[in-house]
Amino acid sequence: EVQLVESGGGTVPPGGSLRLSCAASGFTVSTSVMSWFRQAPGKEFEWVCTHYSDGSTQYFNSVKGRFSLYTDNAENTLYLQMNSLKPEDTGLYWCMIGSNRGQGTQVTVSS
Repeated sequence: EVQLVESGGGTVPPGGSLRLSCAASGFTVSTSVMSWFRQAPGKEFEWVCTHYSDGSTQYFNSVKGRFSLYTDNAENTLYLQMNSLKPEDTGLYWCMIGSNRGQGTQVTVSS
């Protein structure tokens, strides 16, 4: 059974950093296609980035150079390192594989 558990969200000022975690079970993170999505209040569900099975990554233009994905094979976890956070990064973040997602983790960027 596929399970995903996101964590690591919080409230930070603009320019701050957070590291989101997506702990997975039921499959191997490092060889899977997994994505992060987010949704801000009143806005549409938005793709943020994707980790591919060959280890390559792809990012939404607005987060390129600020966000980075990496995996921890021992922990079977996908991490999203978010630096230079902006208010527009605020939202509920989910990791997904196929149609599976966890409960999400809230990121708030505010002074």
